[in-house]
Amino acid sequence: MKNIGIVVNNGKPRADEVVARIEAAAAVVGLQVVFVRDAGLKTADTDAALDGCDVVMALGGDGTMLRTVRLLDGRSIPVMGINIGSLGFLTTIAENEIESALKMLAEGAFSIRPRCIAEATVMREGRKIAGFRALNEILVSRGISPRVVTLDVAVNGDRVASYVCDGIIVSTPSGSTGHSLSAGGPILHPDAGVFVVSLICPHTLSSRPLVVCDSSQIEVGSTAAGGVRLAVDGQVEHVLEDSDSIIITRSAKAAQFVILPGFDYFSVLRRKLSWSVRQLPAAE
Repeated sequence: MKNIGIVVNNGKPRADEVVARIEAAAAVVGLQVVFVRDAGLKTADTDAALDGCDVVMALGGDGTMLRTVRLLDGRSIPVMGINIGSLGFLTTIAENEIESALKMLAEGAFSIRPRCIAEATVMREGRKIAGFRALNEILVSRGISPRVVTLDVAVNGDRVASYVCDGIIVSTPSGSTGHSLSAGGPILHPDAGVFVVSLICPHTLSSRPLVVCDSSQIEVGSTAAGGVRLAVDGQVEHVLEDSDSIIITRSAKAAQFVILPGFDYFSVLRRKLSWSVRQLPAAE
């Protein structure tokens, strides 16, 4: 690891100050910051700048991590998330750990773990209309319409059900702590090889989240009279037509996350979800 790219959410307080800290700490350990990019902008030379990076730091919160992974667009460049946001399920490094994290990066004291990416293909009369990559989730919903929609779901060509609801979320393990969790879905470990299909306000109490192997092909179709929308990671939106269907599969190109020694996923859950842990009595 020699060259670092930084994608920063400039809307966060102290963003400029933290970037300066990263640049100073990187220089101390022999790393070079080759570019800094605002998470909300895309410049013409972004692709060339990314290709010169050995690692990209996402400086912000989970939204910045999502934008950074989308920016990489399948590149195998690892991502290191530094949390200066509020939630931080995807970011693994706290602001006060920046200097030690860069030192570990320079020394090679880290591991790289793949995170599943979901690919959503919009099909219209047998033709591919659009394609999207999602680290967290694919949402098919009624959008701004006040009416419920009927969404047909099939897995590997086998019909599951027709759901009358406000929407359906197909989530990766990384996204299980996002909108899917708010909709009553389970928390999945990041290494789990599954997708979870969660319903938003289904019109039957018997509807429950469905967990399927991530080698499956999930198809979502609608017969609604317009207004159905596809949302990707809560950041990209696509309006669907009546005959459209969405094919969701696992991408062959995973996101690569930098994991430093001592990282514990369950400690993140305990802290972010305010889980209580009983203190064990001290050994005599």
